[in-house]
Amino acid sequence: MSVMQQPVQIMLPKGAGRSSTMTSNIERRPWLRYVLAVVMTSFYVCVYWFPSALDVLTHLLDGFSHLLRGRPADAWFLYGTIYTLAVVLFGARTLMRNGHERYHRYRTVVLVVVQCIAAYLIPAMLVRIGRGEFYFSYFWPLKPEYLFPSSLTQMMQSHDALMTFAAWWSIVLLLIATPLLTYFYGKRWYCSWVCGCGALAETVGDDLRHLSSTSQRSWTLERWTIYPILGIITIITILLWQQHVNPNPELSSIVGHTNRIYGFVIGGLFSGVIGVGFYPIFGARIWCRFGCPMAAILGILQKYASRFRIEVNTGQCISCGNCSTYCEMGIDVRSYAERGETIKRASCVGCGVCSTVCPRGVLRVTSDE
Repeated sequence: MSVMQQPVQIMLPKGAGRSSTMTSNIERRPWLRYVLAVVMTSFYVCVYWFPSALDVLTHLLDGFSHLLRGRPADAWFLYGTIYTLAVVLFGARTLMRNGHERYHRYRTVVLVVVQCIAAYLIPAMLVRIGRGEFYFSYFWPLKPEYLFPSSLTQMMQSHDALMTFAAWWSIVLLLIATPLLTYFYGKRWYCSWVCGCGALAETVGDDLRHLSSTSQRSWTLERWTIYPILGIITIITILLWQQHVNPNPELSSIVGHTNRIYGFVIGGLFSGVIGVGFYPIFGARIWCRFGCPMAAILGILQKYASRFRIEVNTGQCISCGNCSTYCEMGIDVRSYAERGETIKRASCVGCGVCSTVCPRGVLRVTSDE
């Protein structure tokens, strides 16, 4: 794959609702990107490891937290509130920008609704009625503990219908819904319509999508990081279940220690601190592209067992480069369009923006037979 060249500046079709990101405020003031990166990274570091540093902000939400959860606010409630508010506000901005197209309108609305209800209100209400937080929009391996024996057996044996339902929800969503939905719609059904990480990337990160590198080196790094991470969490999960059935104290200690390292490095440092904090430097899909084990599974299914693809109208490409510029996953879409080659990449999240910004209607995101 070739390194993306400087895109030709051309007019987009009437109603496209999007001018070049290269003229945005954050691009006219490059230093602002690094200031934002420092602020966002610092916030995530505090949330994960120094929550007391956020006490002043946290206590401002005590009243609201009591209303929703029946208890004072903590750093994670502060984080969830800011996260959800950002998705809502920037989601409205995304609708103003791309809402003229039905696909983007529905996709953005669904992302915002799922974030507000499944990832914010429902977990808060579960706490209020005495259950633990449970996020119905996340499951293994993105939320690996939902398939760990300690969590799954506890929910199954709790004699609580709601928690039993939550346990079965995780299993059915992983083993039945995921392969079926991915076959019909590709990984976009989750990565661009449901996932909270995708919700933030598609709203807050929309102005930063052009920062994703399309170089061969980046693509190579992507393959050498995302699949090993999937392999590691798969092995950890298998070993935890093996220990649950046939305990071995020495091996159990090693597996537990490995799981804690995974939680710190991947679950905290990579997915949170780097995955969001570095938005202004490397684009909004760092975690999705290089680390998310859920994206790895969906990508494999999409590439080898899905009807999803981006069709190319052969002979119509004028090599303007808009499609590659706006691809948040760093796919050099233009190189495919120039060759007239159908795009079926494991990393594509089906956001559809490449099709939206194409001035000639060369690209079509589809799952049709």
